Order: sequence, then C-alpha cells, then structure tokens
Amino acid sequence: MSDTRRHVVVIAHAPSPNTRRLRDAVLRGLNNPDIDHVSARWIAPLEAGPDDVLAADAVILGTPENLGTMSGALKDFFDRSYYHCLDHTDALPFAVYIRAGHDGTGTRRAIESITGGLRWKAIQAPLICQGTFDAAFESQCEELGLMMAAGLESGLF
Repeated sequence: MSDTRRHVVVIAHAPSPNTRRLRDAVLRGLNNPDIDHVSARWIAPLEAGPDDVLAADAVILGTPENLGTMSGALKDFFDRSYYHCLDHTDALPFAVYIRAGHDGTGTRRAIESITGGLRWKAIQAPLICQGTFDAAFESQCEELGLMMAAGLESGLF
C-alpha cells in the first residue's frame, strides 16, 4: 500500500519568542488530531533548500517584517532555491504569515513577487499579524495551519 500522506513544509524565520509562538501555532493547526493524512515539519530558512520544497505537497512561509520586507533569512532561502524550483513547482499550494510591526505591505509584496514568479498557488491572502503582539495572532496562525491541512487531506489543494 502506498503512502497517502500529504506533506507540508513550514519555512519560517522565528528569531523571537513571539515569532516562535506563531510558528508553533501553525504547526498545531497542521497537526490537528482530526487530520489523519497530513504530516508537517518546520525548517528554519537558513537550513531549508529546494529539495525540501520539491518533496512537499504544500508550503507555509513565515517571516517577521524586517526593514519593510521579509527577513534576510527567508530571502536567502529564496535566493538559493528559486531557480531549482522554477518550472518544477507550478501551482504548489502555499500560505504565508507575516509578523508585522508596521503594515506588512513591503513584505507581502516581496513574497508575492517571488511566489508569483514560481507560479505557486496561494490558498488565501497573506495573514498579516500587524501591530503590537496580540494573542489572537496565535489563533489565526493555528487556523491557517488547520485550513492547509484540511484542504490537502480533502483534495481541495
């Protein structure tokens, strides 16, 4: 019998306690006990590479807003992976969450430019956790993970 599990890779830069809380919330959603056929793992962007994306059925990206754009670590991941994934990951389902101290616009725009070039398919608009940290951000991130897992398990993505 073949493995029917779908695999999600979470590539998230989580340098602070609050960004780790968001990453962990996404993973809780992905690993919800009601989901049977989805596995998930987190890889820090500086450790992730194109093989991680090529082996995944979906990707969730996470980053703080740094100087009005994505973290350097996530940018480094894309610099090392973009051309290896180009033409091999068309329509890959993905989602992104941004921990934005400001408005997240530059970060969203940069990620949408790169993922658009890769022709990945967003499952929803970017989740921007904006302003002073709010515990509700964790619930939103957990929902994001659960939606990805449920969509993969049901064949929607």
